[in-house]
Amino acid sequence: MKRIYLICLVLCCQTALAQKNQLKDLRKIVKEVNSHSQAYERLQYSTENLGHRLTGSENGRKAEEYAHDLFKSYGLDVSYQPFTSDSWSRESLDLSIQNKAVKSVALAHSPVHVDLTADLMDMGNGLEADYQKVGDQIKGKIALVYLGILPNSGNGLRNLHRSEKTALAEKYGAKGIIFINTVKNNVLLTGTASITGKLINIPAICIGLEDGMAWKDYLKTNITNAKIQMRNKAGLTTSRNIVVHIKGKELPNEKIVVGGHLDSWDLATGAIDNGIGSFAIIDMARTFKKLKLKTKRSIDFVLFMGEEQGLLGSKAYVENAQKEGTIDQIKYMLNFDMVNAPTGFSTIRYDMMHHLNEWGKTYALVDTTFKNNNASGAGLHSDHQPFMLQGIPTGSARGGRLPNNAGMYYHSDNDVFSLVDKAGLVQTVRIGTAYTYFLANAPEIAAKKLTDLEIRDFLEKADLKTPLQISGEWRWGN
Repeated sequence: MKRIYLICLVLCCQTALAQKNQLKDLRKIVKEVNSHSQAYERLQYSTENLGHRLTGSENGRKAEEYAHDLFKSYGLDVSYQPFTSDSWSRESLDLSIQNKAVKSVALAHSPVHVDLTADLMDMGNGLEADYQKVGDQIKGKIALVYLGILPNSGNGLRNLHRSEKTALAEKYGAKGIIFINTVKNNVLLTGTASITGKLINIPAICIGLEDGMAWKDYLKTNITNAKIQMRNKAGLTTSRNIVVHIKGKELPNEKIVVGGHLDSWDLATGAIDNGIGSFAIIDMARTFKKLKLKTKRSIDFVLFMGEEQGLLGSKAYVENAQKEGTIDQIKYMLNFDMVNAPTGFSTIRYDMMHHLNEWGKTYALVDTTFKNNNASGAGLHSDHQPFMLQGIPTGSARGGRLPNNAGMYYHSDNDVFSLVDKAGLVQTVRIGTAYTYFLANAPEIAAKKLTDLEIRDFLEKADLKTPLQISGEWRWGN
């Protein structure tokens, strides 16, 4: 009995010491990031001197080199991970409806050469039910589609990504698709209309809200046509993920991946999408190195290229891990995409919630901006997706809002540095560093890698089957 008591006493002392050391490290993280974070200044330099970060472009290559050299300057073990993809860039676009010029922008992976004149047809939200209502009437026409869900459309409608709406338009025989943006003042939005990152067969275009709704109203009582003249460039290119590796001390063959995309669209400088994510990650890695934080597990900090063209960089990273036989080493993936001023942790796996709540209680002791506002839920269309489809648990930080109504301007010519809030960016660095620290040092991570059938069941429960079927990434049949 005395021996059992002594063992319990030793274990309690060890636990208390571990918690004390943990708090000590967390306080160091908060102090270092608050005092010496470089994320805001480095992002400002990038936007003002390098410009946009379009994958496959000269600017994209400059951004890759800048990030690589920045990691290296911090003394980190950094390398390039090259991958080949289809590059795309816009040249010219002229859109006229009823012989009137309409301000517009091409969506990525539209064909390189288009001369099309066809009747315009209002297809509402552009969901499958909208096409089923009209049957063959859409064949040979250009679909006019709202980018979001129209007001008064009814309850329970789930929106689709623009690439999925484009795939539906082509499936039902449309010769082109024109999206109406949801942002006031005729703000134009770009982005990929391709699910695969390869050229699509029909032109995809975005027009402004006011213009689009006016033509939508006109179509109620009139038949009209649209003329699209479009020229783009496309071809194979080599892009590079930037990977920083920090080796774990006790479990070096278990890995936490902390990633976000470095690339942006070319209409502006991508300050919000995804400068605030990628430059936060750079500063997280800097903080780990500066403080010489020791972790049980290894960490890969990864800046992905090609996210905007179809998650190309993150898919390449996962495919490379599969080829090397190291995919099972990845125990968790954190994705930072347009995260700002978070107040909690997020996860796609509910079995992680106990961890997050306990870690959050501890972290809140050293950071009053953290409210332990944690949640679970799964979605698509960012760099966590390739990991999730392999059964790897993923998460991020959550709870904050984008500054200066920046969410309205992503993928647009208004996504510029003046939207960035320094305090919110620094808060992302602090909380992202803490989340990474907890994951890399946890005795156990509750969420385990799922089997193939468990992945299927998880995705069905998360209501992700339909969009994955549309995109061709549902691998389990009907």
